[in-house]
Amino acid sequence: MIELIKKLPKAELHLHIEGSLEPELMFRLAKKNNVEIPYDSVEDVRAAYNFNNLQSFLDIYYAGANVLLTKDDFYDLTWEYILRCVEDNVIHTEIFFDPQTHTERGVPFEAVITGIKEALADAKAKYGITSCIIMCFLRHLSQEEAFETLEQALDYKDDIIGVGLDSSELGNPPSKFKEVFQKAKEEGFKLVAHAGEEADFSYIYEALDLLNINRIDHGVQSIKSPELMQRLKDEQMPLTVCPNSNIELKVFETYKEHNIKELLDYGLNISVNSDDPAYFKGYVNQNFINLYENLPITEDDVITLVKNSFKSAFINDELKEAYLARVDLALK
Repeated sequence: MIELIKKLPKAELHLHIEGSLEPELMFRLAKKNNVEIPYDSVEDVRAAYNFNNLQSFLDIYYAGANVLLTKDDFYDLTWEYILRCVEDNVIHTEIFFDPQTHTERGVPFEAVITGIKEALADAKAKYGITSCIIMCFLRHLSQEEAFETLEQALDYKDDIIGVGLDSSELGNPPSKFKEVFQKAKEEGFKLVAHAGEEADFSYIYEALDLLNINRIDHGVQSIKSPELMQRLKDEQMPLTVCPNSNIELKVFETYKEHNIKELLDYGLNISVNSDDPAYFKGYVNQNFINLYENLPITEDDVITLVKNSFKSAFINDELKEAYLARVDLALK
Protein backbone atom coordinates (compact mmCIF):
# COMPACT_ATOMS: atom_id res chain seq x y z
CA MET A 1 0.00 0.00 0.00
CA ILE A 2 2.78 2.44 0.85
CA GLU A 3 4.37 1.77 -2.54
CA LEU A 4 1.00 2.47 -4.20
CA ILE A 5 0.68 5.76 -2.28
CA LYS A 6 4.16 6.83 -3.37
CA LYS A 7 3.79 5.95 -7.05
CA LEU A 8 0.38 7.56 -7.66
CA PRO A 9 0.45 11.08 -9.12
CA LYS A 10 -1.56 13.50 -6.97
CA ALA A 11 -3.02 16.98 -6.78
CA GLU A 12 -2.89 19.01 -3.58
CA LEU A 13 -5.75 21.48 -3.10
CA HIS A 14 -5.31 22.67 0.48
CA LEU A 15 -1.81 23.93 1.22
CA HIS A 16 -0.89 27.15 3.00
CA ILE A 17 2.48 28.19 1.62
CA GLU A 18 3.37 29.93 4.89
CA GLY A 19 2.62 26.63 6.61
CA SER A 20 5.36 24.90 4.64
CA LEU A 21 8.03 27.03 6.36
CA GLU A 22 10.38 24.40 7.77
CA PRO A 23 12.42 25.35 10.87
CA GLU A 24 15.70 25.20 8.91
CA LEU A 25 14.47 27.83 6.43
CA MET A 26 12.96 29.88 9.26
CA PHE A 27 16.41 30.12 10.90
CA ARG A 28 18.16 30.83 7.62
CA LEU A 29 15.80 33.68 6.73
CA ALA A 30 15.82 35.05 10.29
CA LYS A 31 19.60 35.34 10.09
CA LYS A 32 19.56 36.81 6.57
CA ASN A 33 16.89 39.38 7.43
CA ASN A 34 18.12 40.06 10.97
CA VAL A 35 14.76 39.06 12.48
CA GLU A 36 14.62 37.82 16.06
CA ILE A 37 12.67 34.60 16.61
CA PRO A 38 11.83 33.16 20.05
CA TYR A 39 13.80 29.94 19.51
CA ASP A 40 17.46 29.05 19.96
CA SER A 41 17.59 26.05 17.65
CA VAL A 42 15.75 24.02 15.04
CA GLU A 43 15.03 21.50 17.81
CA ASP A 44 13.39 24.23 19.92
CA VAL A 45 11.09 25.12 17.04
CA ARG A 46 10.06 21.51 16.52
CA ALA A 47 9.48 21.12 20.26
CA ALA A 48 7.12 24.11 20.11
CA TYR A 49 5.01 22.35 17.47
CA ASN A 50 2.72 20.70 20.01
CA PHE A 51 -0.64 22.33 19.63
CA ASN A 52 -3.78 22.13 21.75
CA ASN A 53 -6.07 23.82 19.25
CA LEU A 54 -6.18 26.00 16.15
CA GLN A 55 -5.31 29.20 18.03
CA SER A 56 -2.18 27.79 19.69
CA PHE A 57 -0.97 26.77 16.23
CA LEU A 58 -1.79 30.15 14.68
CA ASP A 59 0.24 31.98 17.33
CA ILE A 60 3.40 30.10 16.28
CA TYR A 61 2.47 30.24 12.58
CA TYR A 62 2.25 34.05 12.58
CA ALA A 63 5.48 34.37 14.59
CA GLY A 64 7.28 32.21 12.01
CA ALA A 65 5.93 34.26 9.11
CA ASN A 66 7.82 37.32 10.44
CA VAL A 67 11.01 36.07 8.78
CA LEU A 68 9.43 36.40 5.30
CA LEU A 69 10.27 39.87 4.03
CA THR A 70 11.43 39.89 0.42
CA LYS A 71 10.39 38.49 -2.94
CA ASP A 72 13.33 36.07 -2.72
CA ASP A 73 12.09 34.80 0.65
CA PHE A 74 8.72 33.89 -0.85
CA TYR A 75 10.46 32.32 -3.82
CA ASP A 76 12.64 30.17 -1.52
CA LEU A 77 9.64 29.20 0.62
CA THR A 78 7.64 28.13 -2.43
CA TRP A 79 10.57 26.35 -4.06
CA GLU A 80 11.20 24.23 -0.96
CA TYR A 81 7.55 23.17 -1.06
CA ILE A 82 7.89 22.32 -4.76
CA LEU A 83 10.79 20.00 -3.96
CA ARG A 84 8.45 18.20 -1.54
CA CYS A 85 5.90 17.93 -4.35
CA VAL A 86 8.52 16.26 -6.53
CA GLU A 87 9.30 13.85 -3.67
CA ASP A 88 5.60 13.01 -3.10
CA ASN A 89 4.61 12.86 -6.79
CA VAL A 90 2.32 15.90 -6.53
CA ILE A 91 1.94 17.01 -10.15
CA HIS A 92 -0.63 19.76 -9.59
CA THR A 93 -0.88 22.06 -6.56
CA GLU A 94 -3.22 24.87 -5.56
CA ILE A 95 -1.45 27.08 -3.08
CA PHE A 96 -3.07 29.35 -0.47
CA PHE A 97 -1.29 32.49 0.61
CA ASP A 98 -2.24 35.06 3.28
CA PRO A 99 -1.31 38.53 2.04
CA GLN A 100 -2.63 40.24 5.19
CA THR A 101 -0.09 38.34 7.33
CA HIS A 102 2.60 40.16 5.34
CA THR A 103 1.16 43.51 4.26
CA GLU A 104 0.35 44.43 7.86
CA ARG A 105 4.10 44.01 8.55
CA GLY A 106 4.93 46.41 5.71
CA VAL A 107 5.81 43.70 3.16
CA PRO A 108 4.48 44.77 -0.27
CA PHE A 109 1.72 42.62 -1.79
CA GLU A 110 3.80 42.58 -4.98
CA ALA A 111 6.80 40.96 -3.24
CA VAL A 112 4.63 38.15 -1.89
CA ILE A 113 2.78 37.27 -5.08
CA THR A 114 5.81 37.72 -7.35
CA GLY A 115 8.05 35.44 -5.29
CA ILE A 116 5.41 32.70 -5.21
CA LYS A 117 4.54 33.11 -8.88
CA GLU A 118 8.14 32.94 -10.09
CA ALA A 119 8.83 29.76 -8.11
CA LEU A 120 5.69 28.13 -9.55
CA ALA A 121 6.72 29.15 -13.07
CA ASP A 122 10.09 27.49 -12.50
CA ALA A 123 8.33 24.39 -11.12
CA LYS A 124 6.38 24.11 -14.35
CA ALA A 125 9.50 24.61 -16.48
CA LYS A 126 11.73 22.22 -14.54
CA TYR A 127 9.33 19.54 -13.29
CA GLY A 128 6.13 19.97 -15.30
CA ILE A 129 4.17 20.70 -12.11
CA THR A 130 1.07 22.79 -12.77
CA SER A 131 -0.34 25.13 -10.15
CA CYS A 132 -2.87 27.75 -9.14
CA ILE A 133 -2.66 30.46 -6.50
CA ILE A 134 -5.54 31.17 -4.09
CA MET A 135 -5.51 34.27 -1.89
CA CYS A 136 -7.06 33.87 1.56
CA PHE A 137 -8.66 36.50 3.77
CA LEU A 138 -7.84 36.25 7.49
CA ARG A 139 -11.19 35.76 9.17
CA HIS A 140 -10.10 37.21 12.54
CA LEU A 141 -9.74 40.57 10.74
CA SER A 142 -12.66 42.65 9.46
CA GLN A 143 -14.52 42.36 6.18
CA GLU A 144 -13.43 45.94 5.50
CA GLU A 145 -9.79 44.82 5.61
CA ALA A 146 -10.66 41.90 3.34
CA PHE A 147 -12.09 44.37 0.81
CA GLU A 148 -8.81 46.32 0.89
CA THR A 149 -6.89 43.11 0.21
CA LEU A 150 -9.23 42.19 -2.64
CA GLU A 151 -8.59 45.61 -4.16
CA GLN A 152 -4.83 44.96 -4.07
CA ALA A 153 -5.35 41.57 -5.71
CA LEU A 154 -7.16 43.01 -8.73
CA ASP A 155 -3.83 44.02 -10.29
CA TYR A 156 -2.83 40.32 -10.21
CA LYS A 157 -6.02 38.72 -11.46
CA ASP A 158 -4.07 36.78 -14.07
CA ASP A 159 -2.00 35.18 -11.31
CA ILE A 160 -4.66 34.49 -8.66
CA ILE A 161 -7.39 32.01 -9.54
CA GLY A 162 -9.47 32.25 -6.39
CA VAL A 163 -10.05 33.63 -2.92
CA GLY A 164 -10.45 31.71 0.32
CA LEU A 165 -11.09 32.22 4.03
CA ASP A 166 -8.77 30.96 6.77
CA SER A 167 -7.36 31.69 10.26
CA SER A 168 -9.34 31.53 13.54
CA GLU A 169 -12.64 29.83 12.73
CA LEU A 170 -14.51 30.01 16.04
CA GLY A 171 -16.45 33.26 16.34
CA ASN A 172 -15.70 34.30 12.76
CA PRO A 173 -18.47 32.72 10.66
CA PRO A 174 -18.54 32.84 6.85
CA SER A 175 -21.50 35.26 7.03
CA LYS A 176 -19.05 37.93 8.28
CA PHE A 177 -17.56 37.98 4.74
CA LYS A 178 -20.67 37.66 2.59
CA GLU A 179 -20.24 40.93 0.67
CA VAL A 180 -16.53 40.60 -0.06
CA PHE A 181 -17.08 37.09 -1.44
CA GLN A 182 -19.90 38.41 -3.61
CA LYS A 183 -17.54 41.07 -4.96
CA ALA A 184 -14.80 38.48 -5.55
CA LYS A 185 -17.24 36.34 -7.50
CA GLU A 186 -18.23 39.33 -9.65
CA GLU A 187 -14.53 39.85 -10.37
CA GLY A 188 -14.30 36.27 -11.66
CA PHE A 189 -12.46 34.58 -8.80
CA LYS A 190 -13.18 30.99 -7.77
CA LEU A 191 -14.37 30.80 -4.17
CA VAL A 192 -13.32 28.46 -1.36
CA ALA A 193 -13.61 28.70 2.44
CA HIS A 194 -12.43 26.89 5.54
CA ALA A 195 -15.57 25.67 7.29
CA GLY A 196 -16.52 22.93 9.73
CA GLU A 197 -13.06 22.23 11.13
CA GLU A 198 -13.34 23.44 14.74
CA ALA A 199 -16.66 25.27 14.35
CA ASP A 200 -19.92 23.36 13.90
CA PHE A 201 -21.59 22.36 10.64
CA SER A 202 -23.64 25.59 10.52
CA TYR A 203 -20.48 27.25 9.19
CA ILE A 204 -20.55 24.84 6.23
CA TYR A 205 -24.13 25.82 5.45
CA GLU A 206 -23.13 29.50 5.59
CA ALA A 207 -20.17 28.90 3.28
CA LEU A 208 -22.44 27.16 0.78
CA ASP A 209 -25.48 29.42 0.97
CA LEU A 210 -24.06 32.85 1.78
CA LEU A 211 -20.62 32.73 0.16
CA ASN A 212 -21.60 30.44 -2.76
CA ILE A 213 -18.27 28.63 -2.62
CA ASN A 214 -16.90 26.12 -5.12
CA ARG A 215 -15.04 24.03 -2.53
CA ILE A 216 -15.08 23.47 1.24
CA ASP A 217 -11.75 23.36 3.04
CA HIS A 218 -11.92 20.79 5.87
CA GLY A 219 -15.68 20.20 6.34
CA VAL A 220 -15.26 17.23 8.70
CA GLN A 221 -18.05 18.44 11.02
CA SER A 222 -20.57 17.79 8.23
CA ILE A 223 -20.96 14.27 9.60
CA LYS A 224 -23.06 15.69 12.44
CA SER A 225 -25.87 16.64 10.04
CA PRO A 226 -27.52 13.89 7.95
CA GLU A 227 -29.21 16.55 5.81
CA LEU A 228 -25.91 18.29 5.08
CA MET A 229 -24.20 14.99 4.30
CA GLN A 230 -26.89 14.17 1.75
CA ARG A 231 -26.61 17.60 0.18
CA LEU A 232 -22.82 17.41 -0.08
CA LYS A 233 -23.15 13.99 -1.67
CA ASP A 234 -25.84 15.11 -4.14
CA GLU A 235 -23.86 18.21 -5.17
CA GLN A 236 -20.51 16.37 -5.08
CA MET A 237 -19.15 19.44 -3.31
CA PRO A 238 -15.39 18.96 -2.87
CA LEU A 239 -14.10 18.73 0.71
CA THR A 240 -10.34 19.23 1.04
CA VAL A 241 -9.66 17.18 4.16
CA CYS A 242 -6.34 17.49 6.03
CA PRO A 243 -5.94 14.46 8.33
CA ASN A 244 -2.63 15.32 10.05
CA SER A 245 -3.89 18.85 10.71
CA ASN A 246 -7.10 17.55 12.30
CA ILE A 247 -5.08 15.34 14.66
CA GLU A 248 -2.46 17.94 15.57
CA LEU A 249 -5.15 20.56 16.31
CA LYS A 250 -7.21 18.06 18.35
CA VAL A 251 -10.25 18.11 16.08
CA PHE A 252 -9.91 14.35 16.64
CA GLU A 253 -7.93 13.03 19.58
CA THR A 254 -6.40 10.14 17.65
CA TYR A 255 -6.05 9.06 14.05
CA LYS A 256 -8.31 6.08 14.69
CA GLU A 257 -11.16 8.51 15.48
CA HIS A 258 -10.83 10.42 12.20
CA ASN A 259 -14.03 10.30 10.12
CA ILE A 260 -12.53 10.49 6.62
CA LYS A 261 -13.35 6.85 5.91
CA GLU A 262 -17.00 7.41 6.88
CA LEU A 263 -17.23 10.53 4.71
CA LEU A 264 -15.70 8.66 1.80
CA ASP A 265 -17.90 5.59 2.23
CA TYR A 266 -20.97 7.84 2.27
CA GLY A 267 -20.02 9.03 -1.20
CA LEU A 268 -18.70 12.51 -0.48
CA ASN A 269 -16.09 14.09 -2.74
CA ILE A 270 -13.09 13.95 -0.40
CA SER A 271 -9.42 14.63 -1.14
CA VAL A 272 -6.34 14.34 1.13
CA ASN A 273 -4.14 17.38 1.70
CA SER A 274 -1.36 18.50 4.03
CA ASP A 275 -2.60 21.99 5.09
CA ASP A 276 0.46 23.34 7.00
CA PRO A 277 2.88 20.43 6.58
CA ALA A 278 5.93 21.94 8.30
CA TYR A 279 3.85 22.29 11.48
CA PHE A 280 1.64 19.20 11.17
CA LYS A 281 4.28 16.49 10.80
CA GLY A 282 4.08 15.58 7.16
CA TYR A 283 3.36 16.32 3.52
CA VAL A 284 0.74 14.60 1.37
CA ASN A 285 2.22 11.11 1.24
CA GLN A 286 2.64 11.05 5.01
CA ASN A 287 -1.04 11.96 5.42
CA PHE A 288 -2.01 9.03 3.20
CA ILE A 289 0.35 6.67 5.02
CA ASN A 290 -1.02 7.73 8.41
CA LEU A 291 -4.56 7.05 7.20
CA TYR A 292 -3.58 3.63 5.92
CA GLU A 293 -1.82 2.74 9.18
CA ASN A 294 -4.71 3.81 11.43
CA LEU A 295 -7.95 3.28 9.51
CA PRO A 296 -9.41 0.50 7.34
CA ILE A 297 -8.45 2.39 4.17
CA THR A 298 -8.36 0.18 1.07
CA GLU A 299 -6.42 0.49 -2.18
CA ASP A 300 -9.66 1.54 -3.88
CA ASP A 301 -10.09 4.28 -1.26
CA VAL A 302 -6.60 5.62 -1.98
CA ILE A 303 -7.28 5.63 -5.73
CA THR A 304 -10.64 7.39 -5.21
CA LEU A 305 -9.05 10.03 -2.96
CA VAL A 306 -6.30 10.68 -5.52
CA LYS A 307 -8.74 10.88 -8.45
CA ASN A 308 -10.99 13.21 -6.45
CA SER A 309 -8.06 15.60 -6.02
CA PHE A 310 -7.80 16.03 -9.79
CA LYS A 311 -11.56 16.12 -10.38
CA SER A 312 -11.91 18.92 -7.82
CA ALA A 313 -8.97 20.99 -9.09
CA PHE A 314 -9.42 24.38 -10.75
CA ILE A 315 -8.08 23.14 -14.09
CA ASN A 316 -9.79 22.60 -17.44
CA ASP A 317 -11.42 19.30 -18.34
CA GLU A 318 -8.71 18.42 -20.83
CA LEU A 319 -5.98 18.64 -18.20
CA LYS A 320 -8.14 16.75 -15.69
CA GLU A 321 -8.56 13.89 -18.16
CA ALA A 322 -4.83 13.86 -18.87
CA TYR A 323 -4.01 13.68 -15.16
CA LEU A 324 -6.62 10.99 -14.47
CA ALA A 325 -5.10 8.98 -17.32
CA ARG A 326 -1.70 9.30 -15.59
CA VAL A 327 -3.24 7.83 -12.43
CA ASP A 328 -4.60 4.89 -14.42
CA LEU A 329 -1.21 4.42 -16.09
CA ALA A 330 0.52 4.30 -12.70
CA LEU A 331 -1.84 1.49 -11.66
CA LYS A 332 -0.84 -0.78 -14.56
